[in-house]
Amino acid sequence: MIENYASNPISKVGRGLGTVITLQIYGDHSEKILDQSFDLIAGYEDRLTVNRDHSEVMDINHAAGVHPVQVSASTYDLIKLAVYESKQNFGFNALIGPVVKLWHIGFKGAHIPTDAQIKKRMALTNPDDVILYDDDQTVFLTKKGMELDLGGIAKGYIADRIRDLWHAYDVRAGIINLGGNVLFVNSSPKRTSGEWILGVQDPKKKRGDNLTTATVHECSAVTSGTYERFLEINGKKYHHIIDPKTGYPVKTHVAGVTLFTRDSVQAEIECKRLFFAGQPIPGWKNDKAGRYGAIFVYADDSIERVGV
Repeated sequence: MIENYASNPISKVGRGLGTVITLQIYGDHSEKILDQSFDLIAGYEDRLTVNRDHSEVMDINHAAGVHPVQVSASTYDLIKLAVYESKQNFGFNALIGPVVKLWHIGFKGAHIPTDAQIKKRMALTNPDDVILYDDDQTVFLTKKGMELDLGGIAKGYIADRIRDLWHAYDVRAGIINLGGNVLFVNSSPKRTSGEWILGVQDPKKKRGDNLTTATVHECSAVTSGTYERFLEINGKKYHHIIDPKTGYPVKTHVAGVTLFTRDSVQAEIECKRLFFAGQPIPGWKNDKAGRYGAIFVYADDSIERVGV
């Protein structure tokens, strides 16, 4: 039986993390929970952003090659995770910022840099050049010009923390949508199966035009794709996803990959892993490990599903 709270959701829409955020909860709850959720987002953004001159992460960047910087526990934990995953060399690199800024794809002044320029910036992207001090939670970028950017996993981490807050309030069900990074909390009240339905973006159409759908239980869904930002010169497109091994946009037949995992920060990481792999990885799906499934959309419009 579908519970009657399914027809009475409350929601709040706002801006943060450089995107539009939509939070929706089902059940008899006051809007205080949604207000506190947006306060939580703002707090994390204040500490993690690289789009302002001052934040904990920017303090680290400003001190690159000079001295270590002490940060809060949550920022340190997220940086430690980002550096660890960057060292795995599967495509995610939290230090790739200097090269991304060189291309500037998706923004005014985008251009194709020279090989020499790329090589120079690539010398600033080695995660082994980050020193972490657990005793006092300080972070040191050992080379001047290095930049740490947690944008590749911050939304997922924050979505997971919102879910923690909602669990503390015993929210019956809800949807956290941080600009397309979606986290379904508990079972859907709209279906007796408890499943949620998610649209998968058509890479060749505007945001919101779906190519297919997925029916899933409680999980996070995150998409990586080449379709949102690109530079076109002489009929050739250069998308914004830079390969940390080369400093150039990654060569791939994948237009987009959508991941379904238990945790949202996990989805952010695994999305990069599968996108850079360019195809399903044998044995990747593992429900116990929280890796539930993926949908690949290729440049020729073909679709490949793994577990969903």
